[in-house]
Parts: sequence; structure tokens; C-alpha cells
Amino acid sequence: MGKKARKGIFITTSTFSRVAHLYVEALDSKIVLINSRRLAELMIDHNVGGNPVANYEVKKIDTDYLTDS
Repeated sequence: MGKKARKGIFITTSTFSRVAHLYVEALDSKIVLINSRRLAELMIDHNVGGNPVANYEVKKIDTDYLTDS
């Protein structure tokens, strides 16, 4: 805020208190609070800090393949 920032992100490996959420909502600036659960979701979605364990292929029958022409 001292540098006139208009947006920012705060990340924690814990949780933010209700007071922190209320404080951020009251600000004119856009501040995003990312707690441990959301951080884990983002890490999984963007393949950060982990490796895929398995991939599954889903197939659908092509009904046109078996019909007479």
C-alpha cells in the first residue's frame, strides 16, 4: 500500500482469519488471499510440485464403423 499497489496476493500454508478476509474486502485494492487448500488445488491444476501417478484413456464406440455402407 505504501507503493500505491492496486492489487496483490497473500499466500499461506495455513488459513486466513475471518478478520483478514473482512479487512481485504474493505480495501479499495484487489487483494487475493490463497490458503493452503487453494494453494494445493492450484499446484495440482498447474502440475507444480508433483508428478502424475496415472493416466486414464476413455474410449467411445464409433457406431458408424460397424454400419453397412
